[in-house]
Amino acid sequence: MKQEPAIQVSPPCGPSDGQWLTTLWHSEWMGETMVSRGHIYHLQDLMALVAKIDEKPVGAATYRLNDAGGCELLSINAAVAGVGVGTRLLEAVEEDCRRLGCGRVWLITSNDNLEALRFYQRRGYRIIAVYPGAIDEARQTKPTIPVIGNFGIGVHDEIELEKVL
Repeated sequence: MKQEPAIQVSPPCGPSDGQWLTTLWHSEWMGETMVSRGHIYHLQDLMALVAKIDEKPVGAATYRLNDAGGCELLSINAAVAGVGVGTRLLEAVEEDCRRLGCGRVWLITSNDNLEALRFYQRRGYRIIAVYPGAIDEARQTKPTIPVIGNFGIGVHDEIELEKVL
């Protein structure tokens, strides 16, 4: 039986984690900004967690708290697939949100992100809203957002999911 590696998750520690996180965002999100529901978020303004295996960064999550007692998950990236990095990061974000008194975690994904829809729904998240054309509008602010996404699907709409904690 295959043994899963030990995944440690903590806030970024020192300049090397910060640099790794910046490189990750440039590679995965085309820069240090993200547009969600018409708002622009900057990486340096977000809470972050870094996942490591044997002291090597293998994934990260970024999130923010809002005034309504919720937590918006802005990104999860696993540089190593199939070993539980994404799941462990999501659990750590949820743990932190509970500790901080948040009643729910919510996120936005794009209509082409079928793997994310599967991932989150399998972990108790529910689709609560669809925003047709929201990504078309966001592309005016951030032109690097692709027009064609996963599986050759046109990227146009935002899908909101949430999990009540």
